[in-house]
Amino acid sequence: MLVAPARVPATRRLAATLYGYAFLTDLVLLYPLYVLLFADTGLSVGQISSLFVLWAAAGIVLEVPSGVWADAVSRRLLLCLAPLLAAAGFALWVLLPSYPAFAVGFLLWGAGGALRSGALEALVFTELERLGASDRYARLIGRTRTAEVLGAVGSGVLAGPVFALGGYLAVGAASVATCLLAAAVAARFPEHRQPPAAPVPSGGDDEPGWLDSLRLGLREVRADRRVRAAVLLVAAVTAIWGGLDEYTGLLAADTGMAEVGVPLLLLLVWAGMTVGGLLAPLGERLSHSGYAGLLVFAAAATAAGALLRHPAGFVLLAAAFAAFQMATVLADVRLQARITGSARATVTSLAGMATDLTIVAFYAGYGLLAGAMGNPAAFAVAVLPYLLVALWLLTGRA
Repeated sequence: MLVAPARVPATRRLAATLYGYAFLTDLVLLYPLYVLLFADTGLSVGQISSLFVLWAAAGIVLEVPSGVWADAVSRRLLLCLAPLLAAAGFALWVLLPSYPAFAVGFLLWGAGGALRSGALEALVFTELERLGASDRYARLIGRTRTAEVLGAVGSGVLAGPVFALGGYLAVGAASVATCLLAAAVAARFPEHRQPPAAPVPSGGDDEPGWLDSLRLGLREVRADRRVRAAVLLVAAVTAIWGGLDEYTGLLAADTGMAEVGVPLLLLLVWAGMTVGGLLAPLGERLSHSGYAGLLVFAAAATAAGALLRHPAGFVLLAAAFAAFQMATVLADVRLQARITGSARATVTSLAGMATDLTIVAFYAGYGLLAGAMGNPAAFAVAVLPYLLVALWLLTGRA
């Protein structure tokens, strides 16, 4: 599909705003250091783990309500509010370091993530569709994932020097500043939607209110098998490798690499994720069997790279994470293309909630596996469900 020349500047503005927002959202200098902040404050491992549970719970509980709110009110508004909530949480951490402040901060951070999830994808797809450029969605979202990775890498590079200059207070101030910048960038997002007016009559499907958005989203998932399958595919593809990403540092240490070299191995993984996001548009050409093959390759490369128990195995792991990143973007593309109603953010948030619930279950299962078998074997076993997902794709039911 060709984009009319007059619409090219609008598409470019949307893309630039999207990339800047994604980069700033993940350019949080507290990322590499917040666990150390908790430990230095005197928290035990159990207390720190309980904070992670609160974080996950906040996202799960608020995921769908925030998506419904985005459909009923304004997706751009939620994208502006999301980093402001995170900024408030980070400020609490460094100004009042204590377990209650950390807990409230994680609740705010989790709420911010829920506000952003669903609203971002829905806004981008809707705007592209309005411009007659919905075929560019995979390219934009793939590059957005790359911008997020680059933001995380930037936080890792800058956190050390900023901490050396001013300690946790300086790192926290920098994190708050990037969140405020992200909110300012979000205000530049275009949103061509008529404001909600009177409640929608029964059977209406234009600019619904809050309850109407929820009903419409749930109805579309229940009634349309293709949408329901796409929601499940997003969760199935995203959750496992997203959870494994949290344990790559431990896997790197198990290779015998010295601590100073571990970040270099992780950089390989991040590079793979970057490449996978950039190559996502090419993946749109894959058939069902090709997509299934992509997942099988990613699972096999993950297992082989982990079981190698050598730093060289991270080359395979980087290739696997590139494939997983591409597969995740393609799953999102498939979902957005199948949604036909006005409750796009609601349906997308349902997929996000399914993903979050699956990740929480994965964390519990991985802990048991790693405790019994060690990290390399746990990595290999953890990716076996992808073979079932590939088989499901080959049946044509996805």
